[in-house]
Amino acid sequence: MKTESAVKERYAAGAQAQEAALCCPVDYDPEYLKVIPTEVIERDYGCGDPSKYVRAGETVLDLGAGTGKICFIASQVVGPDGKVIGVDMTDDMLEVARRNAPVVAEKIGYSNVDFRKGRIQDLSLNLDLLEEELKENPISDANGFVKAEELADELRSTSPLVESDSVDVVVSNCVLNLVSKKNRRQMFEEIHRVLKRGGRAVISDIVCDEEVPEELQKDPQLWSGCISGAFGEQEFLQAFEDAGFYGVAILNLDKEPWQTVKGIEFRSMTVVAYKGKDGICLEANQAVIYKGPFKKVVDDDGHTMERGYRYAVCDKTWQMFKREPYADHFECIEPHEKVPLENAELFDCSNFPIRHARETKGQSYDATTEASDCCSPGGGCC
Repeated sequence: MKTESAVKERYAAGAQAQEAALCCPVDYDPEYLKVIPTEVIERDYGCGDPSKYVRAGETVLDLGAGTGKICFIASQVVGPDGKVIGVDMTDDMLEVARRNAPVVAEKIGYSNVDFRKGRIQDLSLNLDLLEEELKENPISDANGFVKAEELADELRSTSPLVESDSVDVVVSNCVLNLVSKKNRRQMFEEIHRVLKRGGRAVISDIVCDEEVPEELQKDPQLWSGCISGAFGEQEFLQAFEDAGFYGVAILNLDKEPWQTVKGIEFRSMTVVAYKGKDGICLEANQAVIYKGPFKKVVDDDGHTMERGYRYAVCDKTWQMFKREPYADHFECIEPHEKVPLENAELFDCSNFPIRHARETKGQSYDATTEASDCCSPGGGCC
């Protein structure tokens, strides 16, 4: 089955007239919809609202932007200091999005949305630039095909559709499942590539509670309808982990299925995943305490941490636990005397040993202090 062709054909038709079967009911903030033309709203399809997790001033990338609804919502959230990039491969969808971009910009008072033609599994290749080159040098034989491949590689290098380490948050709304399974690992790696260190992906997509049988996977109508290509619930999370993400978490899993086919339930799931677990491990005498509520937890690298104990961690992990999604669950303890990282020794991250308080305070630490103000008369805490 030609997956990509089936998807393009169906979504090209969906750009011309609304197709109810292509989307789940989603409650978007009506305030953001006021400035968006009805044509965009009716012909944009999805199963969630990842724009709820976007913040002011961020650079946002929307994969499979369609007619631009999520982009136009995000443009209002990020404000004039932010930027939104929408990527789609369907010309009919892009035509609607690009035509309505100045309409929305005039209503909100600024223009910060850029729609680009590309495939979400290949965010380096700008298809608009490739098409311009091929119009001047059309493919007429096998040699032309080879040259076109060389040209595509050159464009990926010199004029990438989306630069590496350039995006704060990648969002997508019911699109990743439309990509063929052979291209999915590349797709998740591309999402990881374009994100800045500390950036995140917030993806809404369709997942299934049982494996989809092969006969359903071969049905082009079911594939383009977000059924045949649906991720398994755990498979979706694992795909982020395999691409190098950390802190992968389910933000929303619909209780009721969107559709049920042959007893298999298909529902919307929204996942967040973060970039930045890589890097060298350096010893800076820092410690973390897992605060609960569970008796113990296991992190993405297999380290077990029990509630209430001080664990020795490297500076990279310590910095990571200070940020979302971990910040609310860990107490991060600094040493009394900071260790300059240029002087720090390598830290063995094969395990997180218990760290004695003297390691962070210093072995010669012998201060004696008076009771803190909060416990003095009138201090307000005793």
